[in-house]
Amino acid sequence: NTREIYNTSKMVSAFTGIVIQRNKAIVGENAFSHESGIHQDGVLKNRETYEIMTPESVGIPQNKIVLGRHSGKHGLKVRLQELGYRLDEEELQRVYKAFTDLADKKKEVFDDDLRILMGDEVNEDNKNYHLEYIQVSSGTNSVPTATIRIKDGETVYEDSAIGDGPVDAVFNAVDRALNIDGSIESFNVRSVTSGRQALGEVLVRIRNGEKSFTGRGVSTDVIEASAKAYLSALEQKRQYEKSKKLVKENVNQAV
Repeated sequence: NTREIYNTSKMVSAFTGIVIQRNKAIVGENAFSHESGIHQDGVLKNRETYEIMTPESVGIPQNKIVLGRHSGKHGLKVRLQELGYRLDEEELQRVYKAFTDLADKKKEVFDDDLRILMGDEVNEDNKNYHLEYIQVSSGTNSVPTATIRIKDGETVYEDSAIGDGPVDAVFNAVDRALNIDGSIESFNVRSVTSGRQALGEVLVRIRNGEKSFTGRGVSTDVIEASAKAYLSALEQKRQYEKSKKLVKENVNQAV
Protein backbone atom coordinates (compact mmCIF):
# COMPACT_ATOMS: atom_id res chain seq x y z
CA ASN A 1 0.00 0.00 0.00
CA THR A 2 1.99 2.98 -1.29
CA ARG A 3 -0.27 5.44 0.56
CA GLU A 4 1.34 4.33 3.84
CA ILE A 5 4.90 5.19 2.73
CA TYR A 6 4.88 8.77 4.08
CA ASN A 7 3.23 7.94 7.41
CA THR A 8 5.50 4.94 7.97
CA SER A 9 8.60 6.99 7.23
CA LYS A 10 7.51 9.76 9.61
CA MET A 11 6.61 7.20 12.30
CA VAL A 12 10.02 5.51 12.11
CA SER A 13 11.71 8.92 12.25
CA ALA A 14 9.72 9.88 15.37
CA PHE A 15 10.50 6.59 17.15
CA THR A 16 14.21 6.49 16.33
CA GLY A 17 15.11 10.18 16.21
CA ILE A 18 16.70 9.70 12.79
CA VAL A 19 16.13 12.80 10.68
CA ILE A 20 14.64 12.44 7.20
CA GLN A 21 16.89 14.42 4.86
CA ARG A 22 15.12 17.22 3.00
CA ASN A 23 16.38 15.85 -0.34
CA LYS A 24 15.31 12.26 0.42
CA ALA A 25 13.39 10.76 -2.50
CA ILE A 26 9.60 10.52 -2.07
CA VAL A 27 9.38 11.43 1.65
CA GLY A 28 11.82 14.36 1.97
CA GLU A 29 10.43 17.89 2.25
CA ASN A 30 11.90 18.76 -1.16
CA ALA A 31 10.61 15.63 -2.92
CA PHE A 32 7.66 17.42 -4.54
CA SER A 33 9.10 20.95 -4.47
CA HIS A 34 10.24 22.74 -7.62
CA GLU A 35 12.39 25.84 -7.35
CA SER A 36 13.80 26.48 -10.81
CA GLY A 37 11.65 28.39 -13.27
CA ILE A 38 11.73 25.73 -16.00
CA HIS A 39 10.67 23.04 -13.53
CA GLN A 40 7.84 25.18 -12.15
CA ASP A 41 6.62 25.99 -15.64
CA GLY A 42 6.68 22.33 -16.64
CA VAL A 43 4.83 21.16 -13.52
CA LEU A 44 2.19 23.86 -13.85
CA LYS A 45 1.50 22.73 -17.40
CA ASN A 46 1.64 19.02 -16.66
CA ARG A 47 2.69 17.54 -13.27
CA GLU A 48 3.88 14.35 -14.96
CA THR A 49 6.67 16.35 -16.63
CA TYR A 50 8.81 16.06 -13.49
CA GLU A 51 6.68 13.91 -11.17
CA ILE A 52 6.14 10.23 -11.93
CA MET A 53 3.85 9.98 -8.90
CA THR A 54 1.63 12.34 -6.92
CA PRO A 55 2.05 13.30 -3.27
CA GLU A 56 -1.34 11.71 -2.59
CA SER A 57 -0.17 8.36 -3.98
CA VAL A 58 2.45 8.03 -1.21
CA GLY A 59 0.19 9.40 1.53
CA ILE A 60 1.40 13.01 1.76
CA PRO A 61 -1.61 15.02 2.98
CA GLN A 62 -2.49 18.14 1.04
CA ASN A 63 -4.70 19.50 3.83
CA LYS A 64 -3.12 19.35 7.28
CA ILE A 65 -5.46 18.97 10.23
CA VAL A 66 -4.63 21.27 13.14
CA LEU A 67 -5.63 20.33 16.69
CA GLY A 68 -5.62 22.61 19.73
CA ARG A 69 -6.26 22.75 23.46
CA HIS A 70 -10.02 22.55 22.89
CA SER A 71 -9.81 19.42 20.74
CA GLY A 72 -11.46 16.46 22.46
CA LYS A 73 -10.11 12.99 23.08
CA HIS A 74 -12.22 11.59 20.23
CA GLY A 75 -10.79 14.09 17.74
CA LEU A 76 -7.25 13.19 18.83
CA LYS A 77 -8.00 9.47 18.55
CA VAL A 78 -9.41 9.82 15.03
CA ARG A 79 -6.44 11.89 13.86
CA LEU A 80 -3.94 9.41 15.35
CA GLN A 81 -5.76 6.57 13.59
CA GLU A 82 -5.49 8.46 10.31
CA LEU A 83 -1.74 8.76 10.98
CA GLY A 84 -1.50 5.00 11.54
CA TYR A 85 -1.56 4.74 15.34
CA ARG A 86 -3.91 2.33 17.13
CA LEU A 87 -4.28 2.91 20.87
CA ASP A 88 -6.26 1.18 23.59
CA GLU A 89 -8.14 3.27 26.14
CA GLU A 90 -5.29 3.33 28.69
CA GLU A 91 -2.73 4.35 26.06
CA LEU A 92 -5.09 7.00 24.66
CA GLN A 93 -5.63 8.47 28.13
CA ARG A 94 -1.87 8.79 28.67
CA VAL A 95 -1.27 10.28 25.24
CA TYR A 96 -4.20 12.68 25.62
CA LYS A 97 -2.68 13.99 28.86
CA ALA A 98 0.63 14.61 27.05
CA PHE A 99 -1.30 16.18 24.15
CA THR A 100 -3.17 18.64 26.40
CA ASP A 101 0.11 19.57 28.13
CA LEU A 102 1.63 20.30 24.72
CA ALA A 103 -1.48 22.17 23.53
CA ASP A 104 -1.25 24.42 26.58
CA LYS A 105 2.24 25.44 25.41
CA LYS A 106 1.35 25.63 21.72
CA LYS A 107 -1.82 27.09 20.29
CA GLU A 108 -1.78 24.69 17.35
CA VAL A 109 -0.67 21.05 17.31
CA PHE A 110 0.22 19.70 13.87
CA ASP A 111 0.66 16.18 12.54
CA ASP A 112 4.43 16.28 13.04
CA ASP A 113 3.86 17.31 16.66
CA LEU A 114 1.65 14.25 17.14
CA ARG A 115 4.22 11.95 15.57
CA ILE A 116 6.97 13.27 17.82
CA LEU A 117 4.62 13.04 20.79
CA MET A 118 3.89 9.38 20.01
CA GLY A 119 7.58 8.61 19.60
CA ASP A 120 8.31 10.28 22.92
CA GLU A 121 5.52 8.38 24.70
CA VAL A 122 6.72 5.02 23.36
CA ASN A 123 10.28 5.75 24.48
CA GLU A 124 8.99 6.89 27.88
CA ASP A 125 7.89 3.31 28.62
CA ASN A 126 11.56 2.25 28.63
CA LYS A 127 12.69 4.89 31.13
CA ASN A 128 13.21 4.62 34.87
CA TYR A 129 14.88 7.99 35.31
CA HIS A 130 12.06 10.54 35.35
CA LEU A 131 12.63 14.29 35.27
CA GLU A 132 10.49 15.69 38.09
CA TYR A 133 11.39 19.33 37.57
CA ILE A 134 14.16 21.61 36.43
CA GLN A 135 14.93 25.21 37.38
CA VAL A 136 17.52 27.23 35.47
CA SER A 137 18.91 30.71 36.05
CA SER A 138 21.07 32.32 33.38
CA GLY A 139 21.96 35.73 32.03
CA THR A 140 24.71 37.79 30.41
CA ASN A 141 26.00 39.01 33.79
CA SER A 142 25.24 35.97 35.94
CA VAL A 143 26.63 32.49 36.41
CA PRO A 144 24.32 29.87 34.81
CA THR A 145 22.84 27.71 37.57
CA ALA A 146 20.55 24.68 37.36
CA THR A 147 18.58 22.77 39.96
CA ILE A 148 17.17 19.39 39.03
CA ARG A 149 15.06 16.69 40.65
CA ILE A 150 15.11 13.16 39.26
CA LYS A 151 12.88 10.29 40.31
CA ASP A 152 14.02 6.69 39.96
CA GLY A 153 11.24 4.47 41.20
CA GLU A 154 10.75 5.48 44.83
CA THR A 155 14.14 7.17 45.04
CA VAL A 156 14.44 10.92 44.49
CA TYR A 157 17.68 12.70 43.58
CA GLU A 158 18.03 16.47 43.75
CA ASP A 159 21.01 18.77 43.35
CA SER A 160 22.24 22.04 41.85
CA ALA A 161 25.27 23.01 39.80
CA ILE A 162 26.76 25.81 37.75
CA GLY A 163 28.09 25.53 34.21
CA ASP A 164 29.30 27.22 31.06
CA GLY A 165 25.77 28.03 29.90
CA PRO A 166 22.37 26.73 31.04
CA VAL A 167 22.62 23.36 29.25
CA ASP A 168 26.04 22.63 30.72
CA ALA A 169 24.70 23.59 34.15
CA VAL A 170 21.85 21.09 33.71
CA PHE A 171 24.25 18.31 32.73
CA ASN A 172 26.46 19.09 35.74
CA ALA A 173 23.42 19.07 38.04
CA VAL A 174 22.43 15.63 36.72
CA ASP A 175 25.97 14.35 37.32
CA ARG A 176 25.95 15.68 40.89
CA ALA A 177 22.48 14.34 41.64
CA LEU A 178 23.28 10.84 40.38
CA ASN A 179 26.88 10.93 41.61
CA ILE A 180 28.34 10.12 38.21
CA ASP A 181 30.90 11.60 35.85
CA GLY A 182 29.17 11.62 32.47
CA SER A 183 31.20 11.77 29.29
CA ILE A 184 29.19 13.49 26.56
CA GLU A 185 30.46 12.68 23.09
CA SER A 186 28.01 14.72 21.01
CA PHE A 187 25.08 17.10 21.46
CA ASN A 188 22.65 17.96 18.67
CA VAL A 189 19.53 20.15 18.61
CA ARG A 190 16.98 20.53 15.84
CA SER A 191 13.50 21.92 15.38
CA VAL A 192 11.11 19.13 14.45
CA THR A 193 8.06 21.29 13.84
CA SER A 194 7.59 24.84 12.55
CA GLY A 195 6.97 28.17 14.23
CA ARG A 196 8.28 29.99 17.29
CA GLN A 197 6.66 27.44 19.61
CA ALA A 198 8.14 24.51 17.71
CA LEU A 199 9.09 21.28 19.43
CA GLY A 200 12.83 20.98 19.83
CA GLU A 201 14.51 17.60 19.70
CA VAL A 202 17.83 17.03 21.43
CA LEU A 203 20.11 14.03 20.83
CA VAL A 204 22.87 13.36 23.36
CA ARG A 205 25.46 10.65 22.86
CA ILE A 206 27.57 9.45 25.78
CA ARG A 207 30.40 6.94 25.80
CA ASN A 208 31.24 4.10 28.15
CA GLY A 209 34.46 2.49 27.01
CA GLU A 210 33.90 1.19 23.47
CA LYS A 211 30.11 1.45 23.76
CA SER A 212 28.12 4.62 23.05
CA PHE A 213 24.51 5.41 23.94
CA THR A 214 22.25 8.02 22.35
CA GLY A 215 19.42 9.61 24.29
CA ARG A 216 16.58 11.66 22.88
CA GLY A 217 14.51 14.41 24.48
CA VAL A 218 11.65 16.47 23.07
CA SER A 219 10.08 19.64 24.42
CA THR A 220 9.15 23.19 23.46
CA ASP A 221 11.86 24.06 26.02
CA VAL A 222 15.26 23.07 24.61
CA ILE A 223 16.86 23.03 28.08
CA GLU A 224 14.23 20.59 29.33
CA ALA A 225 14.69 18.50 26.18
CA SER A 226 18.44 18.45 26.86
CA ALA A 227 17.92 17.13 30.40
CA LYS A 228 15.53 14.44 29.11
CA ALA A 229 17.97 13.40 26.39
CA TYR A 230 20.87 13.11 28.84
CA LEU A 231 18.79 11.06 31.28
CA SER A 232 17.64 8.83 28.43
CA ALA A 233 21.24 8.12 27.42
CA LEU A 234 22.22 7.43 31.03
CA GLU A 235 19.27 5.04 31.40
CA GLN A 236 20.35 3.14 28.28
CA LYS A 237 23.85 2.87 29.70
CA ARG A 238 22.49 1.59 33.00
CA GLN A 239 20.28 -1.01 31.34
CA TYR A 240 23.21 -2.18 29.19
CA GLU A 241 25.41 -2.60 32.26
CA LYS A 242 22.63 -4.52 34.04
CA SER A 243 22.15 -6.91 31.12
CA LYS A 244 25.91 -7.35 30.73
CA LYS A 245 26.21 -8.21 34.43
CA LEU A 246 23.30 -10.66 34.19
CA VAL A 247 24.85 -12.45 31.21
CA LYS A 248 28.14 -12.76 33.08
CA GLU A 249 26.38 -14.22 36.15
CA ASN A 250 24.50 -16.74 33.99
CA VAL A 251 27.75 -17.81 32.31
CA ASN A 252 29.45 -18.28 35.68
CA GLN A 253 26.52 -20.36 36.94
CA ALA A 254 26.60 -22.52 33.84
CA VAL A 255 30.32 -23.17 34.35
